[in-house]
Amino acid sequence: MNTATPPNSPLVIATRESRLAIWQAEHVQARLQSLGHTVTLLGMTTKGDQILDRSLSKVGGKGLFVKELEVALEEGRADIAVHSLKDVPMELPEGFVLACVMEREDPRDAFVSPNYASLDDLPLGATVGTSSLRRQVLLQALRPDLKIAPLRGNLDTRLRKLDDGQYDAIVLAAAGLKRLGLGERIRTAFATDDMLPAAGQGALGIEVRADRADLIAALAPLAHQPTWLGVAAERAVSRSMGGSCSMPLAAHGVWHGDQLHLQAAWGDLDGQLALVQVDDNATVTTLAQAEALGESVAAQLRASGARSVPNT
Repeated sequence: MNTATPPNSPLVIATRESRLAIWQAEHVQARLQSLGHTVTLLGMTTKGDQILDRSLSKVGGKGLFVKELEVALEEGRADIAVHSLKDVPMELPEGFVLACVMEREDPRDAFVSPNYASLDDLPLGATVGTSSLRRQVLLQALRPDLKIAPLRGNLDTRLRKLDDGQYDAIVLAAAGLKRLGLGERIRTAFATDDMLPAAGQGALGIEVRADRADLIAALAPLAHQPTWLGVAAERAVSRSMGGSCSMPLAAHGVWHGDQLHLQAAWGDLDGQLALVQVDDNATVTTLAQAEALGESVAAQLRASGARSVPNT
């Protein structure tokens, strides 16, 4: 298999075809073009985009959003794939690597509602839309009276369902709204202490075949090391817990100098166990140190009562 792009050959970015995914791919395209590369896009529809009547946790997880893109990389139809990092499985298939993590956007969750300014303003028993198990348990910890209803579809579809009156409010990633120029839809951005973000939320990851050293070198100028180290620690928490979208797990790191403060939370969907929250700090300058911090935090979660999912 040819493991390098011929000289002057355009780089091809595989991307989902949602408006947000296209924005993300075009953002990477513009950055690479500014470095002198010729770049084109290959739009694709994934199974995660097609299956909208069931929660991801019941149909195969977030890997449904990346599999088709990986096939395009494997077959040589594309060179790189751009992902929202929170949608990337914690373990990549053999032969693929995360070659670059770009600087993070706002990692917080956003409260979106046409009629209410904040979660506290919602009436008793109000309906809030989300299909994230993490958001579900965190919302229930803040407002046990709320009705949490499933919400699937791309960002525009979710907003349309809200505006059609199917929900009193919905919770979305602030980063996606801001990237699409929809920041005015955010009524309140949750404090991370109230709604701890998902591992990798707000960051873009670029995946390539592991044998593409040429691409790894080309993407190096796009990498943001503080973001990369932070999300590596967050993803290590989830990986150590056996995490996937079927686990209500949150992990978020914040820098204080060279110290990374890593928080994590685990919730019980049945509501029988209290929300488990832990945090820890460490000096982090390498990926190995970041992952060690994440594994330590995961161990503290388990020691505090959180249930991990066995890796299979």
